[in-house]
Amino acid sequence: MERIISHFTDDDLYKFTMCCAVIDNFPRARVRYSFTDRDGTRYPAGFAEALLEQIALLETLVITDEEIAFMKRSCPYIPHWFYNYLKGYRFNRRWVTASQDEEGHLTVDFEGSWADTILLEVKVLAIISELYYRMTGQTGRLDYGDFYRRSRLKARRLLEAGCIFSDLGTRRRASFEAEDTAVRALKDEAAAESHTGRFVGTSNVYLAMKYGLTPIGTMAHEFVSAIGGMYGPQMANHIAMNSWRQTFRGALGTYLYDTFGWEIFSLNFSEDFANLFKGLRIDSGDNREQLQKIVDKYRSLGIDPRTKQVIFSNALDTDRAIEIQRYAREWCQPSFGIGTHFTNDFEGIRPLNIVIKLTAARITEAWPFYNDTCKLSEDDGKHTGKPEVIARFQAALNRKA
Repeated sequence: MERIISHFTDDDLYKFTMCCAVIDNFPRARVRYSFTDRDGTRYPAGFAEALLEQIALLETLVITDEEIAFMKRSCPYIPHWFYNYLKGYRFNRRWVTASQDEEGHLTVDFEGSWADTILLEVKVLAIISELYYRMTGQTGRLDYGDFYRRSRLKARRLLEAGCIFSDLGTRRRASFEAEDTAVRALKDEAAAESHTGRFVGTSNVYLAMKYGLTPIGTMAHEFVSAIGGMYGPQMANHIAMNSWRQTFRGALGTYLYDTFGWEIFSLNFSEDFANLFKGLRIDSGDNREQLQKIVDKYRSLGIDPRTKQVIFSNALDTDRAIEIQRYAREWCQPSFGIGTHFTNDFEGIRPLNIVIKLTAARITEAWPFYNDTCKLSEDDGKHTGKPEVIARFQAALNRKA
């Protein structure tokens, strides 16, 4: 079988930064992850077996000296001890189970050391997405020439509108070639002429290396979600921010605040954290409402929100990013992380609506049980986890169902 993932760093940067923070703060933690297809897609017969074959091929991936040298240059905030860990890291097919029911619905689960399994999520999602188009015979409909031209047009519009933006599209890309083409087009357009906007890079570390760009990313929901499972949701954000500070010592980046909702995050977001992090990322809820909450919070702490970065990443496309730019620039330093719209926007192709979320954690392998956890989105109907776990966390946080 032709492998889909051929490079160790064909992955989002935040998987590496989180892995580093996990080893530094929770080295014995074990976790479980589960796959969700929000559209209930019926996958072709044999899909689960083909997926497991692709995961087995990951076992031969090793990080190269070139990749390590690039990350050391581009990510000086990552401590050098972490690269010794990556040199010895090997994927293991035994961490993953996959199956299909009679209707073709896909089940995928991971279990193992958090430091090990954390590097599976994005790669497996990218494999599922590309494998689906291969096995359903849709790859012949991917017109990369037209895709390159339209990607440049998207970049031109964003640049002319003054948007600062990056590619975050690895996990649901149509193919590796699709993301490669998109990143090349975005870079080419940004270099063509001077604009008030900027294309600042890509979350994909390998493509950042290939095209001489900055790898972009800080953290994902799973970091806070796992801590919520181990210690409870009330103080999860405080523990997460403190752990991040312990590992990255001032180069803290932007914080993703919505794992358990704005209200509990706001109670944990003290003045010291507000000053330490460069800003916040909005990944769910109404963008205007969320931005106003952020502005009000910074002002309550005596901080001018216009000195802070706010990254918008909630299902963005070109039009929506430009609209947000027009009003957000008066309140903060807006920037945009755009995913599927950049890497899976082909005529006649429907992007998969898929996620893999951390669902349970235990702080050491000595614990005889896991603590379930979940994600409470600011978008109605997009909570992730078992219904009874979601209800329990909502009750603990006094959130309405």
